[in-house]
Amino acid sequence: MRVSIVGSGYVGLVTGMGFIKLGNDVVFIDIDDEKIKMINQATPPIYEEGLEELMKEFKGKYYATKDYHEAILNSDITFICVGTPSGEDGSIDLTYVKKAAEEIGKALREKEGYHVVVVKSTVLPGTTEEVVKPIIEEHSGKKAFEDFGLAMNPEFLREGVALRDFLNPDRIVIGVKDEKTRQILEKLYEPINAPKLIVDIKTAEMIKYASNAFLATKISFANEIGNICKRLGIDSWKVFEGVGLDHRISPNFFKSGLGFGGSCFPKDVKALIRKAEETGEEPLILKAVIEVNEKQPLKLIGLLKKHVPELKGKTVGILGLAFKPNTDDIREARSIIIVEKLLEEGAKVIAYDPKAMKNFKRLFSQIEYANSAQEVLEKTDVILIVTEWPEFEELDYSGKIVIDGRRIRSAEKTAKIYEGVCW
Repeated sequence: MRVSIVGSGYVGLVTGMGFIKLGNDVVFIDIDDEKIKMINQATPPIYEEGLEELMKEFKGKYYATKDYHEAILNSDITFICVGTPSGEDGSIDLTYVKKAAEEIGKALREKEGYHVVVVKSTVLPGTTEEVVKPIIEEHSGKKAFEDFGLAMNPEFLREGVALRDFLNPDRIVIGVKDEKTRQILEKLYEPINAPKLIVDIKTAEMIKYASNAFLATKISFANEIGNICKRLGIDSWKVFEGVGLDHRISPNFFKSGLGFGGSCFPKDVKALIRKAEETGEEPLILKAVIEVNEKQPLKLIGLLKKHVPELKGKTVGILGLAFKPNTDDIREARSIIIVEKLLEEGAKVIAYDPKAMKNFKRLFSQIEYANSAQEVLEKTDVILIVTEWPEFEELDYSGKIVIDGRRIRSAEKTAKIYEGVCW
């Protein structure tokens, strides 16, 4: 099939390359000239495991453009994969979604035949039908579910293993209203062997939010229990090893530490809180999830000051800047809160991350960046471990004060002074 993808960030690029792997032709639509140039040169504008190899392997089966008309007139299905960032009040910003809907509508005005538009961006229940649908109808002069298809197909991709998740998902959720659109999307996803849940559009939107909110809740719950365990002298990781063996609970997302970051969990939980409040509901659990998560990184600083009471003028090493390993994404990364606090205390910072330093420099040009993790160890005796990159397990931390937010076992074994956040 011929697929067009609006937005070539983490979701759009992985989704598009996944469809190419399944035998489809794809055109990416983006407003960023540099991204377009890189994609057309088979160079990924983001880091994602396996993405560069896939882009080189299938070069010629895809291209990128700014031209909505060209892309939509030469495709059967269009996926909206643009960002939905948080506003200051927690509500989602639909600017990019609305603009995409408008441009799609203008292109559809010139197109004959049935074209399916699929919202893959994370949007609150009601958005596809109450926001996207009227915009496309206005600019196309056509009627949804009759002249063109409209669906919601949430993504459940984990950064770092996103391509693997796309091709081997736990489930595929398709929110549709008309039979023709359902059949087209079922055909598109036919090569993937996974449960396919067909629901109405609003339910599909809510499944995404409920999933992310629950996973975020597990993390904050683990951290709250971990904080109690720390005070009682109990290893919370052993506690959750025991808890996770219960098949009703499972061990996933029970690693206590610094909390969650990234482009999804923080903004999605905040958006759901805001939406709940608009309906008159008080989401007490969700509010607590965010509160625990925002305080958690500061536990690292508190433990550091126990061993180094005066941080002013002290050089502190940071290992890991990305919000998780195997990505260069620093959105809502715990490292941001930690570095801000260190600078506020007057400390000097030297940091290293295998992939995320270029992005981090845009926020913090004033700190020093090392060429390797070993260089950080050579330049300071005080180390904070913020992201669990595998290479940090290969270091010898002898003679160092290590405050660990991610349970790096080699640091636990070799450091002169070792403190874990929740163990």
